[in-house]
Amino acid sequence: MVHTKDNQDNLLQPQDKTSSIAITDGVKVIARPIYIPERSDASRSYYYFSYEISIENMREDPIRLLSRHWIIIDSDGVRSEVKGPGVVGETPLIRPGETYTYTSYCPLTTDFGTMEGTYQMIDGKGNPFTVKIGRFYLATNAEESNHYGK
Repeated sequence: MVHTKDNQDNLLQPQDKTSSIAITDGVKVIARPIYIPERSDASRSYYYFSYEISIENMREDPIRLLSRHWIIIDSDGVRSEVKGPGVVGETPLIRPGETYTYTSYCPLTTDFGTMEGTYQMIDGKGNPFTVKIGRFYLATNAEESNHYGK
């Protein structure tokens, strides 16, 4: 498929209203959240969300993910930041054309929130660069929620 400006915009639309897709410097990041009711307890204001992240290297050189920075905001407006090395205990090397996928989780005290952030990477020559993680939505009932997509 030939990518023109018109159909490129469609490529950046997520599959559903809660997910996100972002492309920065030849690195595509797709985030897909899932509410896990079995691990949640609304009576204790505990809502458990899992999310799957896919990082695709569309560049011509290998890249390594060094660290992450998350911004998490719940529906009460409480903002949390999480910074740390790697993801799920790894600092993966992603070769050209490869996709690295991992799953992690985020508990909230409200039934809705957002996550977004950045990854710090280095390219094959050791040059640092930042990759955006687009905002995605943590919603207990995504089909009925009016919070997302504003």
